[in-house]
Amino acid sequence: MKYINATTILPDTLIEELQKYIQAGYLYIPAKDKQHKSWGELSGYRKELNKRNEMIVTEYRQGISIEALAAQYHLSVYAIRKIIYQK
Repeated sequence: MKYINATTILPDTLIEELQKYIQAGYLYIPAKDKQHKSWGELSGYRKELNKRNEMIVTEYRQGISIEALAAQYHLSVYAIRKIIYQK
């Protein structure tokens, strides 16, 4: 989510109306239900995590210990277990 100055996209009358409720603060405007994107969908980070998690599972199945995977991926043993048992 990126910050946008309201004065650059909203008409003055709408800004004045909004200022009755909030001034010099942040206002989150949610997307419509059909336009809502899942977490990480826009940035591609979800795909990166899925790829990393698949590598973790593959390496675990090849015999690498959970402790070694935790050290290699800089994650806790608990996080590695969670990834492995989800797949």
